[in-house]
Amino acid sequence: ALPLSQRALRRRPADYLEALNPEQRDAVESLDGPLLVLAGAGTGKTRVLTTRIGHILSQGRARPGQILAVTFTNRAAREMKTRVAELIGGVVEGMPWLGTFHAIGVKILRRHAELVDLKSSFTVLDTDDQIRLLKQLLAAENIDEKRWPARLLAAMIDGWKNRGLTPARVPDGEAIGFANGKGRDLYALYQRRLKELNAADFGDLLLENLRLFQEHPDVLEKFQNRFTYMLVDEYQDSNVAQYLWLRLLAQGTSNICCVDRK
Repeated sequence: ALPLSQRALRRRPADYLEALNPEQRDAVESLDGPLLVLAGAGTGKTRVLTTRIGHILSQGRARPGQILAVTFTNRAAREMKTRVAELIGGVVEGMPWLGTFHAIGVKILRRHAELVDLKSSFTVLDTDDQIRLLKQLLAAENIDEKRWPARLLAAMIDGWKNRGLTPARVPDGEAIGFANGKGRDLYALYQRRLKELNAADFGDLLLENLRLFQEHPDVLEKFQNRFTYMLVDEYQDSNVAQYLWLRLLAQGTSNICCVDRK
């Protein structure tokens, strides 16, 4: 028997396609190979992505768990899930890989936490927790927090993580920008302290994914083989770490669709 999603869509395939304009329909029906959708604000980008997911399911090209669909905000992820649910006439079940970069990243890390020196029960620190921890480190290193604020160090570390840079890879010229050249060492201390606390910050959710994939090619291959289709919303907003993460996963399939604002 066909899954609910396929039964629902095959009962009314004309409805979801006829609601699209020719350009949108072309993007939805072009299922083989890479696809870049350039669209302005308010031109139905989300409709294209969600209808494309529905079309993939209706054609039996992939099961829900074989589709990776990433976006940037929880609100956008909820909207995508709601629209797909409306399209298939039921609750979106079996799509664990539809969500934000960070939500998907944390799901992958919890499955393989021990490979990046964490336990599966690790805590994700919010910004306030991150600042408190950095203040403790600055105090332990006898660094004047008034002169070298923890928030400044947090911003620097976040910037490095967004570029996929571990402490060892931070350029020398950038390391001198905090506490007379101690920025990189403090970043390394911070990372060690996070491991001791069984914790990660938001930047780690992708940075540690990159480390996991790079150091454990068998795990990367597992996820590459899992995803038959990849869809990326608001691709123009992706940072370096997100791009590197997507590039690694996309080596397993040529069926990647990116929506970009023009």
